[in-house]
Amino acid sequence: MRNLVYAINTTIDGCYDHTKFYPGKETMEYFTQLTRNADTFLYGRKIYELMVPYWPDVAKNPTDDDRKEDIEFARAFDAVGKIIVFSRSLDNPADKKTRIINTNLRDETLKLKQEEGKNISTGGVDLASQLAELGLIDEYHFVVHPIVLGSGKRLFEGTNLQEKLKLKLVDSTSFNSGAVALHYIKA
Repeated sequence: MRNLVYAINTTIDGCYDHTKFYPGKETMEYFTQLTRNADTFLYGRKIYELMVPYWPDVAKNPTDDDRKEDIEFARAFDAVGKIIVFSRSLDNPADKKTRIINTNLRDETLKLKQEEGKNISTGGVDLASQLAELGLIDEYHFVVHPIVLGSGKRLFEGTNLQEKLKLKLVDSTSFNSGAVALHYIKA
C-alpha cells in the first residue's frame, strides 16, 4: 500500500500562510526531495490553483528571476504524473494529468493508496484536515520556521478528530535558517 504524505510549511505558532514568509533554499530542497518520492498529488481546489499552472510554468519557462532551488522544485513538481483534485466547484482541470473528483473522499483515497507506485503527496490545509479526520494520512512533514505571526489561520483549526491523533517522530532536520523539518508517522 502506498503512503499518503502530508507536508507543509508553518510558523512556530502554527500559521501556514505562504505569503507571509519564503521557505528558503534548504527548505525548498527538502520539499523537492519529498516531491521526487511521489507520483501522485492529492489536492483540494485552493492548493491546486496555487500550484498549477504556477510550478509547471516555472519548470517549462524559468526566468533569470527564478531561484535555482525553485526551478528544481518546479521540475520535480512537473515530473509527477498524476494530480487528483477533490472539488465541487472546479469543472475543468488546468492540464491533462489532472483529474477532478467530487465523490467520496475516503473511498477514492483508499483506492489510490491501493494502486502501485510511489507516495501520494498532499498539502494545503482544508483537504489535509479532512484526510486527518479520516485517519488516512500516513506521514506528516512539518517544516517549522522561526517566525511567530501572532494571527492568521492555523493548522488543523476547526478539525474534528474522532480521537487524538498520535504521531511518532522518526526524523528531524535543522536548517541554517533556523527552520526545523519534523517527520512523523502515525503511532
